[in-house]
Amino acid sequence: MYFIHHMHKQTNARPGTGPLVVLAYSGGLDTSAIVPWLRETHGARVVCFAADVGQGLGELDGLIAKAKRSGAEDCIIEDLREEFVRDFVFPTLRAGAVYARTYLLGTSMARPLTAAHQVAVAQRLGADAVAHGCTGKGNDQVRFELTYAALAPELQVIAPWREWKFQSREDLIAYVHAKGVPVQATAEKPYSTDRNLWHCSHEGGILEDPSQEAPEHIFVMTKNPLEAPDEPVVVTIGFEEGNPVSVDAVPSVQSSSSNNSTKSPVSTASAAPISSRTGSSA
Repeated sequence: MYFIHHMHKQTNARPGTGPLVVLAYSGGLDTSAIVPWLRETHGARVVCFAADVGQGLGELDGLIAKAKRSGAEDCIIEDLREEFVRDFVFPTLRAGAVYARTYLLGTSMARPLTAAHQVAVAQRLGADAVAHGCTGKGNDQVRFELTYAALAPELQVIAPWREWKFQSREDLIAYVHAKGVPVQATAEKPYSTDRNLWHCSHEGGILEDPSQEAPEHIFVMTKNPLEAPDEPVVVTIGFEEGNPVSVDAVPSVQSSSSNNSTKSPVSTASAAPISSRTGSSA
C-alpha cells in the first residue's frame, strides 16, 4: 500500500513565498488554470514539466512562453517518444491489451511515464511538491500518484481538482480568461483532449451524455467513413517478435538496424478507412 502526502492549502499565500512545485503541464485548460492557482493559493514557485509523447505537429509550440506568461518560473519539455513506444506502446500491443473491448489504453500507458520523468525533474530541482491536473473522479489521478509514491514518497502532492472551488470546465474558462491566459477551450467546446503517438481521446461537454453522438469537429486523426473513399486500401504490416517492423514491405528505422530474429507471420488488413469513435480516457 502506498501512502501519498498531500500538501495543506495555504489560502491567499503571497506568490513566491511557498514551496517549489513541479506541475505536469500540457498547456490545456486545466493546467493553464493550475499555474496561477498554485501561486495564489499555495504561494508556490511553479516549474512546469511537459512530456513529448507525440501529441502532434505544433501542439507543443509556444508552450514554454505560455507557461511563463501564466506565472511559471520555467517549463521543461522532454522528448519521450522513443521510450513511450519502446517500453509502453509495443509491450501493450504485444499483450493485445484492450480495456472494455474498445479502449486501446493510450492515455493510461502514457501517465506513468510522464509522472516518472516529472519526479526526476522535481528531485533534480530540489522541489517540495509535484502537482497534476487530473480530475478527482477518474483513474488518471491514481496513475500519477502511485508513480509519485513509488518513486519519491517524500514529495508532497497537490491535486487541485480535489481542493479548489471550481466546479466545472466553464468555471475554469472564466478564470483563465480573467487571468489573460489563452486557451483553446470555450464554453461551446469545453473538451479535454489527450493525444499521443498511439491515440487521441476526448472528454467533457456533450461527450458526458451517452445518449448524444460525438460531434464531428472533435476528430483530429480520423475521417468520417461517409466522407472516405469508397475503394478499400490494403495495408500489409510485418511483425518480428510481436513488434510491427514494416509497412507494405518498407522496414521501419528500428527494424532495419536491429539484428536478425525470427519473423512472425505477416498480418494483412483490408478495409476502407474508418473513424475511431472512442472518447474515454479510462
